[in-house]
Amino acid sequence: GQVGDSGFLQAGAARFDVRDTTKTGGAFLHHGVVASGALLIGSPVEAKVDAEVQHATSLNHSATHLLHEALRQVLGEHVQQKGSLVDSQRLRFDFSHFEALKPEQIKLLEDIVNREVRKNTPVETELTDIETAKAKGAMALFGEKYGDTVRVLSMGGDFSVELCGGIHAKRTGDISLFKIISEGGVASGVRRIEAVTGAAALAYLNAAEEQVKEAAQLVKGNRDNLIDKLSAVLERNRQLEKQLEQLQAKAASAAGDDLSNAAVEVKGAKVLAARLDGQDGKALLALVDQLKNKLGHAVILLGSEHEGKVVLVAGVTKDLSSQLKAGDLMKQAAAAVGGKGGGRPDMAQGGGVDVAALDQALALAVPFAEQGL
Repeated sequence: GQVGDSGFLQAGAARFDVRDTTKTGGAFLHHGVVASGALLIGSPVEAKVDAEVQHATSLNHSATHLLHEALRQVLGEHVQQKGSLVDSQRLRFDFSHFEALKPEQIKLLEDIVNREVRKNTPVETELTDIETAKAKGAMALFGEKYGDTVRVLSMGGDFSVELCGGIHAKRTGDISLFKIISEGGVASGVRRIEAVTGAAALAYLNAAEEQVKEAAQLVKGNRDNLIDKLSAVLERNRQLEKQLEQLQAKAASAAGDDLSNAAVEVKGAKVLAARLDGQDGKALLALVDQLKNKLGHAVILLGSEHEGKVVLVAGVTKDLSSQLKAGDLMKQAAAAVGGKGGGRPDMAQGGGVDVAALDQALALAVPFAEQGL
């Protein structure tokens, strides 16, 4: 999973910038662009690897080996590498596991890897045959083809022993710091971890610290009392939301008194269709219940434009619900505003995105009652 080296090839005035290197058969291919001059077949060139990029890549590669062993210790020996991508910016490691990792498991993984980093043990390599390597406990990747001679890479003594042909740190301490930045699923039974090391890990933590400082400033606090300040803000927000709900309920009750007078009679039943912009579904549900009690023998359809979308609630009193079903009315009304809806015979909810068609949708209530009755 390690990306190829980058750098340049220089031939006199000609320069070829190498963006990547790959291996095909026995040939090493250099991918890039001619930055200046022209390259001629047979011309000798000076090859210069970007040492900084290569070093950062080597740290990330060594960290994947430590992470692999840490995963097996934390999650179990069923963990197998299913893929990886290692470059100078970060490492990505795919592994077999059946569920998402818990926060405490992620922290334990970081603790294990960083413990090995702090030990600063040498990264050792040995060329041997495949059987000897397996006898030493070296892990081989499933599906990988190995030749007669293999390279065994060990870190932390026998903490991590794997077959690997990539570049690595000289000592585990070179990694400096290991930090997991994401964990998620990529396929059935396969999870993915992304992490950073060295300077990139320090930059990640510095950015996180700046975010904490900004958050603390917003609530007029500091790092030490940030949690208390945020808790107070959330509690205040909950109180305000509760007060808002109470005010909305009072407003809906007052509106219910006025709306009940606007109902029309259709074949002995009261039919009410009304638009109350700004109300959410919860408020409309409460209002429909109130109107059913007031009207007694009724079909009700209320609609609202709320946060740029249409909210609809339909209600039918129980004595009419055998003939007229609120869910059927809602399907028609929601379809008219480009959405969907449904529910019980006596109560249904729905909505859509076509606010301009809301009045047209509400107008369906009377013909619906006429047809059903």
